[in-house]
Amino acid sequence: MSSITSPSVELSSYRDQHFKGSRAEQDRLLRGTTTLYIGNLSFFTTEEQIYELFSKCGDIRRVIMGLDKYKKTPCGFCFVEYYNRADAENCLRYINGTRLDDRIVRTDWDAGFIEGRQYGRGKTGGQVRDEYRTDFDGGRGGYGKIIQQKIGSGPETTFPR
Repeated sequence: MSSITSPSVELSSYRDQHFKGSRAEQDRLLRGTTTLYIGNLSFFTTEEQIYELFSKCGDIRRVIMGLDKYKKTPCGFCFVEYYNRADAENCLRYINGTRLDDRIVRTDWDAGFIEGRQYGRGKTGGQVRDEYRTDFDGGRGGYGKIIQQKIGSGPETTFPR
């Protein structure tokens, strides 16, 4: 019996640079995982909303919300672990690219959650790409961290507080 695969469930070119192991080991884990990385979430998306949306594809083992390292508040990503691979594949097929809290959800395979990965990797616990954001994005906490620092530093600032 052959299995049908679609491009939406194949491995993406992204690899976690902080993975402890070889590229071959990471690829092996990605091919058998039931864990997904979910990105581009609003800072205000709740765990209950994640369960409600992602359970449409199958039974969820657990959801691990991404947290700001210091404030322990959501910071725009999470991990969703399903009980079986087929449900995770359905999530990639049907939920990736949909809207949740007015944001386009990104899903990708994850080699498996390890304690400590729930904390953002930016200087302040947020995701690095948010630190370079220059436009206002209320769903992701407003302006980027660097812009927020500039707000209080001089008279040329035009952004509202």
